[in-house]
Amino acid sequence: MQTNWPKEHNTVSRPFVTVLDKMIVLDVLKTLLSVWSVIVVIIVSRAFIRILDKAVEGQVSNETLLTMLALKTVITSIELLPAAVFMAVLMVLGRMYKEHEMAAVASAGGGSGTIYRALFLLILPLSLLTVGLSLVVSPWAEAGMEKLLHRDKQSADIRGISAGKFSEYSHGDLVFYVEHIDANKKMHKVFVQQKSKGYLGIINAEAGRLVDLPTGRYMIFEHGERVQGFPGKLDYVIESFDEYAVQIEEKSSLLDFPREAMTSGDLWRSMASADIAELQRRCFIPLSILLLTFLAVPLAQVSPRGGIYGNIAIGFLIYFTYGNLVRVSQAWVTNGTITGAVGAVGVNGLFLIVGGILLARLYGWPWLMLKFSHKVGR
Repeated sequence: MQTNWPKEHNTVSRPFVTVLDKMIVLDVLKTLLSVWSVIVVIIVSRAFIRILDKAVEGQVSNETLLTMLALKTVITSIELLPAAVFMAVLMVLGRMYKEHEMAAVASAGGGSGTIYRALFLLILPLSLLTVGLSLVVSPWAEAGMEKLLHRDKQSADIRGISAGKFSEYSHGDLVFYVEHIDANKKMHKVFVQQKSKGYLGIINAEAGRLVDLPTGRYMIFEHGERVQGFPGKLDYVIESFDEYAVQIEEKSSLLDFPREAMTSGDLWRSMASADIAELQRRCFIPLSILLLTFLAVPLAQVSPRGGIYGNIAIGFLIYFTYGNLVRVSQAWVTNGTITGAVGAVGVNGLFLIVGGILLARLYGWPWLMLKFSHKVGR
């Protein structure tokens, strides 16, 4: 019996991106953006409260608050990206199990390889992008925050003066009070108290203003009185003035970048254990995206009658265990307890084994033994 098939029946090839791939990628991307934005807002809000406390104390200027918030958001977003990816994959695949979509995929001949293929169409480019974010953008943002904090510390003694409020600087050694500030930034009814090594100086003036001159920044007081001396002694000096200028001394201190703000190139050239550990921390961020996605596929399996939240709770436990082990590994590398090579491979290798065990549990050990024996028999 002969059949005449159309000549074109063998020319149809499978598209590189299938409908299933598009569905999984879009679902994971939408869920990732939602989860990522929520956890970043929560963590950044807590960090921004500490920055606001510094602003209230005069350590941070109001002009740099939004810039510091933006830089802190960039840093936190990069650090929390692996957790967001892990939770997004667990939620999407758990929903697919719950709604019998995984059963439909399996009935069509699809397995874990099909799911991994769809996921890594999104995860692989994302991890490559994260390499640049973690190695370049994150230290740049850390360095930017340090520069802003250092600049604000240089001028901390002239910031935060507001009408009707006592403003303390230098741990209470300098106190300002201004009754009114007009639209031209001129201060009226000014009181200043300054202490230094037992010396006390008090200035009462009708007005005051800040002036930038070629020789520096000055506070100029108008029509007032100046009292100087040591408390407890009767040798106070009392002076009246029509105009009195005080130069605002700028604090001179070197900008010392923390290790998190060092460039990745400097860390790569360094032989110090602490620098090697910091470089490994940056490299672990994109690697953890790949590793946690590998773990999420077998971990997401749930019964159609069950809920997805049990696996998410286990996912949280695995993620925090992984994060704590990474920090312990970095501490050991810093202290010289283990070498940098062991620190780089140890935790990731351990969780690769855990992922393999979870994947074997998903298919069942008898099935794996059967496949293995079949291949050996050949």
